[in-house]
Amino acid sequence: MRESAMEWVGRRGASLAWCVAALAWGGGAGGQESLDRITMDEALEQALIHSPQLAQSQATVNNASGTRRRAWGAFLPNLSMGSGASVQSQNRFDPTTQRLVSGSSDSYNASLNANYQVFQGGRKFSELDRTESARIEAEARLSNQRFAILLQTRTLFLNALRQEELVQVAEASVARAEESLEITRTQVQLGTGTRSDSLRTRLELANAHQSLLQTQNQLRAARFNLGRQVGADGPVAPVLPDDAGPGPLALGEEEIIALAESVSPAVRAAAAASAVAGAAESSARSSYLPTLSVSSGYTWANQDRSFTGGNTSWNLRISGSYQIFDGFQRQQSVSQASESRRVARLTEEDARRGVRQDVDAALRTLETQEQAIAIADEAVFVAEEDLRLIRERYEVRMATILDVITSQVALDQAEANLVSARYDYMVAKAELESIVGREL
Repeated sequence: MRESAMEWVGRRGASLAWCVAALAWGGGAGGQESLDRITMDEALEQALIHSPQLAQSQATVNNASGTRRRAWGAFLPNLSMGSGASVQSQNRFDPTTQRLVSGSSDSYNASLNANYQVFQGGRKFSELDRTESARIEAEARLSNQRFAILLQTRTLFLNALRQEELVQVAEASVARAEESLEITRTQVQLGTGTRSDSLRTRLELANAHQSLLQTQNQLRAARFNLGRQVGADGPVAPVLPDDAGPGPLALGEEEIIALAESVSPAVRAAAAASAVAGAAESSARSSYLPTLSVSSGYTWANQDRSFTGGNTSWNLRISGSYQIFDGFQRQQSVSQASESRRVARLTEEDARRGVRQDVDAALRTLETQEQAIAIADEAVFVAEEDLRLIRERYEVRMATILDVITSQVALDQAEANLVSARYDYMVAKAELESIVGREL
């Protein structure tokens, strides 16, 4: 006898629920494996140590310091030493003996030379200013990169915590679906429920298990992302900070905006880049002035391998030069430097305006998320109460199973929204701290 369509769907639904439950149990077991726990402070410290981007920025600072040292070296004379020796065979005719006589012509020499650029049109001082500004810019960009790494680490840390709580929400959803299934089974056994009610709750349970599996996979991926960020070879589990909830900021809004404009790494880097462009323009203009250099040397030469005797000489030379015409290269260099300086000034001004805009946006996001947390918390309370009442009404046949399932889905969504609102607030605070360059 062929089974009815309802019985076939029921058996397939039960089989699907059992398979999904088994997979969820396996995923849950995998999620319960022993993992290294890490606090926020430990994660930030390890991320700074293992960040290749931060290492590259530090190398840029070191190179800028070396360039600065070379600019100071231009104010010192160049010194060089040299020495040489030559041995050359030489045959000569002796008229007395009427024979060729073998011999050699030897020479030995040593020298000490010095050269100093007395005047280069102010180029040395311009280069000194440029390299100092470049060093400040590199340090500012290093600080900017550092806070970018800290923000990225905090975001990954909070995302892993977010996924942990979302797994708990998914597990609670599975538990509620199981409770609803038991209620419908009881109603079916008492004759007050229908087979369709049981099938629908089974399907809802299967969906809850599937959602739990997806959330567990996302949790594992988030832990791997955090592990990679802190230099671990595998996933790591974050520890919930003590100050995870909303709280008052250490500074007021006006103080935060003023602080962001003055010490923000982005603004400091833009200001230093503007100073570099100004020094580069001064250096380009120095090509219109003459140059003056002094060189001197002392030379010793001897034909015997001895420091006694020999000939010595010294020299002193003063030379100057002026480029009358170089095919408009100077004009082109000055024009390019001037345009670069103008762009750098505009970039600095835009950076200051951008920081004010970013700070205001971050502050408004904090206010919005703080209100969103309160709204989401109230929504969870309302959804829990609604589910309780709907279940009671279903037991007395005053509500349908669709009403129960709808109420369960609403509670699941409300709990997920509460989790998202809480962690969105913490991420927004981390972004604000990254803008101003300090913790708040």
